[in-house]
Amino acid sequence: MSLFKDYAKIWVKAGDGGDGCTAFRREKYVPYGGPSGGDGGRGGHVILRADEGLRTLVDFRYRRHYKAGRGAHGQGKNRHGRQGDDLVIRVPVGVVVRRAEDGAILADLTADGQEVLVARGGRGGRGNARFATAERRAPRFAEKGEPGEECWLELELKLLADVGLVGYPNAGKSTLLSRVSSACPRIADYPFTTLEPCLGVVRVDEGVSFVLADIPGLIEGAHRGAGLGHRFLRHVERTRVLVHVVDASGREGRDPVEDFHVVNRELAAYDPNLASRPTVVAANKIDLPGARENVARLAEALGARHEVYGVSAVTGEGVDRLIRRVYQILESTPVTLLHVPELRREEPDQVTFTVVRDGEDFLVKGNAVERRVAMTDLSNPEAVHYLQNWLIRIGVEDALRAEGIRPGATVRIGDFEFTYAENATS
Repeated sequence: MSLFKDYAKIWVKAGDGGDGCTAFRREKYVPYGGPSGGDGGRGGHVILRADEGLRTLVDFRYRRHYKAGRGAHGQGKNRHGRQGDDLVIRVPVGVVVRRAEDGAILADLTADGQEVLVARGGRGGRGNARFATAERRAPRFAEKGEPGEECWLELELKLLADVGLVGYPNAGKSTLLSRVSSACPRIADYPFTTLEPCLGVVRVDEGVSFVLADIPGLIEGAHRGAGLGHRFLRHVERTRVLVHVVDASGREGRDPVEDFHVVNRELAAYDPNLASRPTVVAANKIDLPGARENVARLAEALGARHEVYGVSAVTGEGVDRLIRRVYQILESTPVTLLHVPELRREEPDQVTFTVVRDGEDFLVKGNAVERRVAMTDLSNPEAVHYLQNWLIRIGVEDALRAEGIRPGATVRIGDFEFTYAENATS
């Protein structure tokens, strides 16, 4: 079984916040005492960190669920709970992180040590000391800890290579990679020898080099999943220059011109930007009979659009000239990074909500409102009364009336359900 794995789907759960404490002071010589319940600790975040020491997502084959530590509960004497431990998950450099629910890109981790917070820990619940006012001097309720965020993530590894070798199976890409670098890809005289991308460092001159990737062979229909191409086309996306390796020998009735156009169409079908990427054609196997004539025919067919170089990966003929030309193009080609939209999270104190009618019921939706309900001890009448007043204060009751609510109708906020009464929210 191959240890190379370039896709994984994992579930992450940030830590829940600790519950606030309900307590009262009982201290000698202190008259009246007072509420002294401390706050709960924040739950741990889940963070992805790029690590250049990793090369594959194979570890996620054996573990798919990750959970950060929860915050400790508050205690009496105004003692606050300990913060939950953050969970840092190491991933290879070059991983694109997507939210599985909607496919939104959360991060493109292209540098060692780069981090992204993918699940935020829940806030700790406030202790009853936080709710004391001049009118409410002895509150007998506290908040529960806020649930931590959770979601499914898709991790997609796109190798970070400067130049990519593309072409039909058995065109000689692996042999060429082994000729110009110290990489040791699997080489054999049959199609689909290479079952996973292979990287090699190509030395041009002293202190001058670039990274070359051998992408497994593409065939017609690769962008739809035919052969191995659909699985590995993603690794071509990051390359700045493409070297299109064509078998110029014409063995087994293959036509080098047609092979070039078929692979080019597959690249364009997968990503239109690939069709406009700087491309050099390496007409390989010129050491075989009839190959040089095919090189001339290929150069004539492609015209000035693409430079064609006759090479032999086996003997090394023409390879140095090809590599130096590729490096020249590479120097003038800028690096393009994946555009990642700014990840916007609702601030804890930002309150927005909507009221949706569902038949005879009314649904109040909004992260802040649902979060506040989840943090309320619904078994405590005093806590429920505080929640009701807060809902009225932020305008939930006015919004329900605007939607035409009548006494006796059911209102749902998250897992909380109650019956609407006139001039109140419960």
